[in-house]
Amino acid sequence: MRKIYSLIVFVGLAAALSGCRNGGGGELTGVPQRNFRAEVPFGMVYIPGGSFLMGQTDQDVTFAQIAQTKQVTIAPFFMDQTEITNSQYKQFVFWVRDSIAITNYLNDPKYYYQPKAGARGGNTSGRKYINWDYVKRYPVWSTKGKGNAGAKLEGMYYQGDDRVFDRNELDVRLLKYNYSLLVLRDAANYHMDKTKKRSDFILRDTVPVYPDTLVWLEDFSYAANEPMVRGYFSHPAYKNYPVVGVTWRQARAFTIWRTRYNEAYKFAHHLPPRQPYALPTEAEFEYAARGGREGADYPWGGPYIKNAKGCLLANFKPGRGNYTDDGGAYTVNVKSYFPNDYGLYNMAGNVAEWTSSSFNPSASTFVSDLAPTYEYEAKQNDPEVLKRKVVRGGSWKDVGFFLQNSSRTYEYQDTAKSYIGFRCVTSFLGRDIRDKR
Repeated sequence: MRKIYSLIVFVGLAAALSGCRNGGGGELTGVPQRNFRAEVPFGMVYIPGGSFLMGQTDQDVTFAQIAQTKQVTIAPFFMDQTEITNSQYKQFVFWVRDSIAITNYLNDPKYYYQPKAGARGGNTSGRKYINWDYVKRYPVWSTKGKGNAGAKLEGMYYQGDDRVFDRNELDVRLLKYNYSLLVLRDAANYHMDKTKKRSDFILRDTVPVYPDTLVWLEDFSYAANEPMVRGYFSHPAYKNYPVVGVTWRQARAFTIWRTRYNEAYKFAHHLPPRQPYALPTEAEFEYAARGGREGADYPWGGPYIKNAKGCLLANFKPGRGNYTDDGGAYTVNVKSYFPNDYGLYNMAGNVAEWTSSSFNPSASTFVSDLAPTYEYEAKQNDPEVLKRKVVRGGSWKDVGFFLQNSSRTYEYQDTAKSYIGFRCVTSFLGRDIRDKR
């Protein structure tokens, strides 16, 4: 009995000491937090951090002198393995479509749920939240069952003279995404200004989300590209082709929606969130395109655009316009050709890609050598020269020069093109996963 009593006292003492350690006992023990293990986001690849010579490695045939060589360092990050596809972007469009249908047209309480007041992050404002699990079970646009909205959704179709053959076609002008974003650079620039409030650094924007399908005709005045207008974004044959006709503002809106979409899942499952998705800086894009190769002209190395068998290694405009010599007259499947050494597809060719960086011809002379980028949040009334965004990678309609890792050009942030798409990045949290120490 004495041994049992001694054992009980020992266990109790151990528990008390453990409680002192975990509870503090007047000591600095830190805030208890869940362990975090880095995960590679679905569809992305890990890009290890490192330093490289950013800038021109081959002759500057344009004599632009806007890609001066500079040694820079990039922290590790994750990047989409491919360009964002029509199918992936369509998930964003459908989410916006269903949200508008539910909130503005159906007003059916079954599509909402009400979080309990006082719960973690609970609903204290009286706002209603869409129950997306219910939407999956009973799709808004279903022709049968509980999801049959019928006449309630008539207002989302083209009306009157805008109808063709009296068909119900979705009025894509209604599909707009509202978001707010804290502009950290502005907050840092004015953080000593006592006249500024937090709201002064919050960007609020409303962006039409449907791609501009008419770019196939606008970009080529005398070309019979009507089939691309009709089918490129809507037909399933192109589901794994890169989305085009998306402005820089639309691409950024997509990254914000993707962030919130992932956060909602993490929150529901009590998991720590990952860093927000974003467009890559031009330095991140060039670093990733090089695939760890020093001084390489192209993502596959170079200096040639053909392999030893004479096969072209990217989708671009070879020769004097032999578009189909590389396997595609326009864009091609996002997993065409071989990936580079980081596992990234089409970092040169297929579609050029938006970056988060603003275009300044002399940016390389004043940006930092650590995670360099020049970014400017253009206002609506700013001159057009301040609305230029860096475009990288070259496209299916470009000559080989623009496929070089160092080639940089620009387009205006509210302009959509048939040859510009995008992909996303997200920062890596913690130590480089190659570091085993």
